[in-house]
Amino acid sequence: MFASSPSLDLNLELGFAKKWILRPLRSTRTATRMSISEESVTLEPVKEQDRIGRTGKTRSVTKNDLLVSKSQTSQKDRLPPPLVTALKTSAERNVASFHFPGHNRGHAAPSSLTQLIGLRPFLHDLPELPELDNLFSPEGPILEAQIQAAQLFGSSETWFLVGGTTCGIQAAIMATCLPGEHLVLPRNCHVSAISAIVLSGATPKYIIPEYDCSWDIAGGVNVMQVQKAIKDLEMEGQRPAAVFITCPTYHGICSNLSEICQLCHSLGIPVIVDEAHGAHLGFHPEMPHSALKQGADIVVQSTHKVLCSLTQSSMLHMSGNIVDREQIGRCLQTLQTTSPSYLLLASLDAARAQLGENPETTFNKAMELASEARFLIKEIMGITVLDSPNFAKFPAIDPLRLTIGFSQLGLSGHESDDILDRDHGIISELVGTKSITYAINLGTCRDHIQRLVMGLKELSSWSQRNHAMGMGLDNRRFAPFVDATMILNPRDAFFARKNRVGILESLGKICGELICPYPPGIPVMIPGEIITQSALDYLLDVKSMGAIISGASDPLLSSMVICDV
Repeated sequence: MFASSPSLDLNLELGFAKKWILRPLRSTRTATRMSISEESVTLEPVKEQDRIGRTGKTRSVTKNDLLVSKSQTSQKDRLPPPLVTALKTSAERNVASFHFPGHNRGHAAPSSLTQLIGLRPFLHDLPELPELDNLFSPEGPILEAQIQAAQLFGSSETWFLVGGTTCGIQAAIMATCLPGEHLVLPRNCHVSAISAIVLSGATPKYIIPEYDCSWDIAGGVNVMQVQKAIKDLEMEGQRPAAVFITCPTYHGICSNLSEICQLCHSLGIPVIVDEAHGAHLGFHPEMPHSALKQGADIVVQSTHKVLCSLTQSSMLHMSGNIVDREQIGRCLQTLQTTSPSYLLLASLDAARAQLGENPETTFNKAMELASEARFLIKEIMGITVLDSPNFAKFPAIDPLRLTIGFSQLGLSGHESDDILDRDHGIISELVGTKSITYAINLGTCRDHIQRLVMGLKELSSWSQRNHAMGMGLDNRRFAPFVDATMILNPRDAFFARKNRVGILESLGKICGELICPYPPGIPVMIPGEIITQSALDYLLDVKSMGAIISGASDPLLSSMVICDV
């Protein structure tokens, strides 16, 4: 049975053997239907005159037509968030519950957790009941919520993700790259892209991004680098199955996706964009354009980062017709849980509705506060702010991502972060060797900006009193992965036999682990690459500064796992 809302065009033809049309039918059991509508639909044969337009020609109404018709509705005609509404209605029913989860709508919720968050989250922690739709075969409130998200973000289709952007990136790469096919991607990609290569069996063709030694930060990639990678593969008789770009980076650095997409599309190559940190882009005139606006084919966004859904919830958007949408669906069904959290799903619907209320002005306050913070912080002695001139080859840096440098104070990012946290209660998003990155969002207030500015001023004064000013920190000559050499495909290395050796003995051997400081989750060592002195030095250095090293089986880094080949 199909569910509908009044806003859906019910004359939506389906590709069945016979010609059918959807007709509204009053539901006799409204409790099991979408709560945004009392109507369900039934299938009836289509009369030939229903299929003939004024031109006299047959016309099938597609899902794209549905998106266009809904996007033209006025703001006052918008319905409440469909999945949020359905979840609320279902939770409010007076029922005898004999289904999962075991806390039974909060009746057996652990007291230690209810004391922390109350009972209401448990009341709404429901399974895939008929009225709540099915994530892998949506035809009710989930479908409607995804359609509304697609309209807002400008995609042809959108999927909700409960496995974070990680599962979306994995699905995107698996859907475009067969085993043995090549994927062009930046070497400073997120660890999820490497795990996707292991899952898909694709062969990576890495691009070394621009690197700023004074900040110890890697930037984006440009169209010339992508073109060179494609030509290098052509010289080997190969062509990439897809190009993968991280934009923006964790620090907000944006690549020129428009140029990259034009190049790739001229060659019939799809472009996948990890836009985990950019779900908000394009929703203010002073923000960089979104990846979809610039022509990307698959875009994966962490809706929970700058937007306001719950942690772990993300969206995958598709545009154009280069990528097989059914293959994306199959990959997502393989990767996502069969027991999705409706709290996460509803939070995606709610975040979309929140942004959709006033998409042109929602970020006005956040942008104003970010500009104010940037201006005030630049006035503080010994404090630097990452701006576009630091990465002049790239079109923009996300104005809501504030990266502060402390090298002139003679302090590392980790030392500065410890002081600001301990003395001022300032919690950052990302700590680097020479900088700290702060994420400004819809919940940021002026009091917090003033608190940050005051903390930085006191840190600068403390540094001057302790004569640390001007000492600086040593600049690295190059990125830790600039001299990386791949011997084995990451998938082959992942499944190869392994040995553990001492850290010094590992030099020159083939790495068997995926090791990266986290955050930002950018691998320094990838399975299949030769272990280099620069990579080891970098890991030991950042560990001594307080960074968390993820993926290393030996947290002390006194030994390393290598491939026994």
